[in-house]
Amino acid sequence: MLDSMSELSTKSALPVNRLRDLLFPPACLFCQRPLDSGDQSQACCNDCFASVHIWPTSVCHQCGQELPEAMAPGPCGRCLNQSPVQCRTLNLYTYQGPVRDAILSWKLNGHEAAVGWLLQSAIPRLKQELPADVLLLPVPMPLSRMRKSGQHHAANLCHWIADAVGCHWSWQILRRQGEQQRQSALSGEARRKNLRKAFILSDDYRARIEGIRSVCIVDDIMTTGSTLHYAARACNRLGVPVSVLSLARTTQKR
Repeated sequence: MLDSMSELSTKSALPVNRLRDLLFPPACLFCQRPLDSGDQSQACCNDCFASVHIWPTSVCHQCGQELPEAMAPGPCGRCLNQSPVQCRTLNLYTYQGPVRDAILSWKLNGHEAAVGWLLQSAIPRLKQELPADVLLLPVPMPLSRMRKSGQHHAANLCHWIADAVGCHWSWQILRRQGEQQRQSALSGEARRKNLRKAFILSDDYRARIEGIRSVCIVDDIMTTGSTLHYAARACNRLGVPVSVLSLARTTQKR
């Protein structure tokens, strides 16, 4: 009886779903154009899907820069010359096209759907790359900017990733001191100078990392790498391996 009722309910829902799709056609999460009939099993149109570029996996393990497959996982020449403070850099996407638009829409307007889809698509890779006992730490935002936006984007990323992967995260260990200029308006050297004393550890960090074997610092966008570099440098006092992770990375030279 229950099986027949379930079948009847499913069949009766089909015309309703067709009417809904006719009146409100499913739209691409990125460009908002109505999906063609052949695209409707996806969350985005074929054009946007083709323009979403995953960051290469053939990279220098330490800095995350792309390398020829025969040279990966490095270290690259730059890291041989001056080793980064982090032991690992993981970037999920290239910051361009639909990925850039989705992140900006999320940060400026609070639209989470497209970024959520990007993260969901990256979960298998994250499960493979992140140790099960890792502790995620968001790059802290300046207090004035967090008050203005009402969001802590790196903390949101940590929360979503931790839930999906099954690890822990904390916003109470890595802290920001003072107010710094926006990084996006600065050159590479100015970015580094702006951040040299920006990050500190909480007074009770030792108690908070008890039993933790590694940490991963998370940010939404990696440009020159200065923010993650100085955040990782502060976290080296934790006494455990420190890696960094970005949702997307620009292709500009450092």
